[in-house]
Parts: sequence; structure tokens; C-alpha cells
Amino acid sequence: MRTFVAIDLPAEIHRKIRQLLDLLKPTTTEVRWTRSEGMHLTLKFIGEIPPEKGEEAARRLASIRVPAPLSLQVRGSGYFPNERSPRVIWLGVEGGAELPALAAQVEEALLPLGIPKETRPFAAHLTLGRLKGPDKIPVLQEVLRRQMPLDFGSFSAEEFFLYESQLSPGGSLYRKIARFALVGR
Repeated sequence: MRTFVAIDLPAEIHRKIRQLLDLLKPTTTEVRWTRSEGMHLTLKFIGEIPPEKGEEAARRLASIRVPAPLSLQVRGSGYFPNERSPRVIWLGVEGGAELPALAAQVEEALLPLGIPKETRPFAAHLTLGRLKGPDKIPVLQEVLRRQMPLDFGSFSAEEFFLYESQLSPGGSLYRKIARFALVGR
């Protein structure tokens, strides 16, 4: 099964992102857009693992705790690897030092299962879309620029999830395998 660890977004932030996507989608056919209802803040992409390893991952992730709920804000946008050669369009997520610290705890919890650590530094973001080809997207970039400053609001994260991702022709379908409280016990 294909898995990842993520924090869910509240409905109000999903709604605001959907409004932005409604503005951006008509500007180009060169982007494979993420469905707003499927957006989440990925802490760790695990990839393909057998079900028994998923069960062990869930046991290990259940021990992660932070002192207080994470205060997160969704704002700003950008491109990976950069604006001149965009492959991914993203929205930023800010969460202070606590957010990358949580991602590091997730990495450490999964390491004994043979799940390697990410080699790149943690970059908190929500993927809006992936470019289908190398063509430039000037109209999209201009429409996005006109929306600045982008601010979708803030929220308090008190839990995170282990997800299974099932690939389909209409896009990935996500199923929650396990829920983990961030604070308590």
C-alpha cells in the first residue's frame, strides 16, 4: 500500500483554496490540479509498504506528542523548483519551529522500519498543481500574482493521520488508516 503521514486542513481553508483554484484553472490546460478536498499538509511521504509495515508504522507514530497544538497559517505561494522552471505550484504553510520538529519526529519514528529519512529539508506546503509539460504558464502566474497577498487563514492542529493513497485515473484517492492525537497522554 502507498502511504504518507499528514495533517488535515479545516473546511474553511479548503473553501478558500477552492475559490483560488476556480480562478486559476481556466488559465491553462498545462497543470494537473489537486482537488481541494484532497489537500493536506504532508509531514512524510512513505511510499509503498506492505500492510504489516503499515501497522507497525501506526504503532510507532502513536507515540509522538508535542507540548501544545500546532498553530498553522496557510499563506503565500510559490513554485518548485523555482518560478522560472516551475514543475509544482504550491501554497505556503507556516508553523514556527514546532512544525519541522514534528516532521523530524515522524522521520525518527519510522526510521527503525527501514523507511529512509528525506534528504531535502522539510518544506511545509500544499500542492496546488503539477505542470504536465515544460511550457511556461505566464497567464496563470499573472493571475496568481494579482491575488497577492494570499492568506487562507490559520488553524490549530491537534492531530495527524497515516493515510493510504490509491492512484486512479481521476487523481489520487486518500483513505485514513490511523489517527494520532498530537497533545496528551
